[in-house]
Amino acid sequence: MERRDATGRLYRWLPAAAMGAVALADFLTWKDTSLLPLFAVGPALAAATGPRRRVVSAALAGAALCSVMAAHHGQLGSTRFAVAATAIAVVAVAAWFVATLRLRTERELTDVRAVADTVQKVLLGPVPSRAGASRIAVSYTSAAHAAKIGGDLYEAVAVPGGVRIIVADVQGKGLPAVRGAAVVLAAFREAAPYATRLAEVGERIERALKRRTDGERFVTAVLAEVRDEGGVRLLNFGHPAPLVRRAGGAVELAEPPVPGPPLGLDCGTAAAPGTSRVTLRPGDRILFHTDGLTEARDPRGAFYPVLERAGAPLAEPDPDRALSLLRADVARHTRAPLADDSAFLLLHLAAAP
Repeated sequence: MERRDATGRLYRWLPAAAMGAVALADFLTWKDTSLLPLFAVGPALAAATGPRRRVVSAALAGAALCSVMAAHHGQLGSTRFAVAATAIAVVAVAAWFVATLRLRTERELTDVRAVADTVQKVLLGPVPSRAGASRIAVSYTSAAHAAKIGGDLYEAVAVPGGVRIIVADVQGKGLPAVRGAAVVLAAFREAAPYATRLAEVGERIERALKRRTDGERFVTAVLAEVRDEGGVRLLNFGHPAPLVRRAGGAVELAEPPVPGPPLGLDCGTAAAPGTSRVTLRPGDRILFHTDGLTEARDPRGAFYPVLERAGAPLAEPDPDRALSLLRADVARHTRAPLADDSAFLLLHLAAAP
């Protein structure tokens, strides 16, 4: 917030600073090297950084400075002064229209973000912070500049004796991916509390995708059932493997022996998902994530080393802060804005209730 306020103050004073620099340079030059037309920089910068009244103020200030410097050089009634004054007036009119268009675009962008916030709250609602012996934290970041949601998704549903989880990534971007995410989440929320087998939840999602999408969209996903005593059953549908951090500091991937195909991908066979099991002990954690983590690259193209670096931020006792530290570490690695959406769900196994 402080950085944003400092940036706002800088933008507010930038036109005045620019015109002041022009006045100083013009004062120090010979009168034959007049810089009077450069006072038009004030309204031009104001159009990009402030409201329309700031454009008018900058134009008036520029005209006043132009007159003062013309008088200093003895050019007040000269053709050079007339040309400079005309340039300031023309630039001021153009800057007025530019500021009008910019403000309209900013209002539209604000509306888009408001809609995106609403969609995010509807689709990615709050997950339970506790489910039996588990503490859960989630984090979502979109690579889109105008929206806060894409095709990545997560959900956790408490069931007797444990919790069922999905973290998934819908193929594609934009509204089609959001629609696919809505289909997956609706099917999971309907099936997870009542299905007797975890595989049945995957089958329900598969049928929903074929019935309610265009048939050309697939979803990579991990389905998990975590029991209060620490047993974890994982079904992997072509998705990055979850990361297990032990209480002692060891880090490992919960990879299936045989990978499974994504959901919604008609392979022409009855291929089963990749199946694996993990046993968690009190203090252990398991991080479910999308490929926004594993495919984050630094400027040289090197991927984020999950096994080598993720364990340190995940050691933070508070799960929510642990995810914040992990995001900060990924940002230090990439040194650039996100190139892909990224969803995290961290489950910490506490002592059995």
